[in-house]
Amino acid sequence: MDAVLNLIWSGSYGSTTIDLICEKAGVKKGSFSYFFDARADLAATALEVGWQERRKNLDSIFSATVPPLERLQKYCEQAYRRQAAMKAEHGAVLGCPLFTLGAEICTQDKNLRVKIQESLSQYIKYLESAIREAEAAGLIEATKPAAKARMLFAYYEGLLTQARILNDAEILREMADGTLVLLGVRNPAPV
Repeated sequence: MDAVLNLIWSGSYGSTTIDLICEKAGVKKGSFSYFFDARADLAATALEVGWQERRKNLDSIFSATVPPLERLQKYCEQAYRRQAAMKAEHGAVLGCPLFTLGAEICTQDKNLRVKIQESLSQYIKYLESAIREAEAAGLIEATKPAAKARMLFAYYEGLLTQARILNDAEILREMADGTLVLLGVRNPAPV
C-alpha cells in the first residue's frame, strides 16, 4: 500500500507500473496478481488504507476538546510541516496526494475518482464542523457553513498545488492566516 501511494504521489499514476510497485514493495509480480486484478484496484485499496491512517490524525486535530479556530490553525500548520518534511525527504514539495492522483485520472477511472471524491468530502466535513462550532461560539459569521468549508478547502488545496508547482513549502506558511481572514476573524490568537 505504501509503495503504490509513494510512487504515485512522488511521480504519477501513469508512470507507476506494476513492476515498479512490486520492486518498491519487495514482492513478486505473482503476489500482486493474486490479490489485485489491476493497478487501479491496488490504488483504490491503498487510498482507503491511507485514508484510515490519515483519519486518526484528523480526529486528533479536530477533537471537540480543541477550540474550533485553533483546530483550523493546527490543520494548516500540520500541512506546512508535512510538505516541508516531504521536500526534505524527496527533494520536492509533493502537494496533496488525492489532488495529484485525481487530476491525473478523474476522466479515466470512475472507481478511483469516486474513492478520491469520498476522501475529499471527509476533509470538508472536518472543516465544516470547526466552522459550525466557531459560528456557534460567536467567533465568526458563517451563514452557510458547508459552502464556507468548501471554499476553505479550495483555498487549502490551491496553496498545496501552488507549493508543489513552485516546489516551495514556505508558501504554506500563509495558509493559517489566510484561512482566518477568509472566515472574517480579526486579530486571531496565535497557535
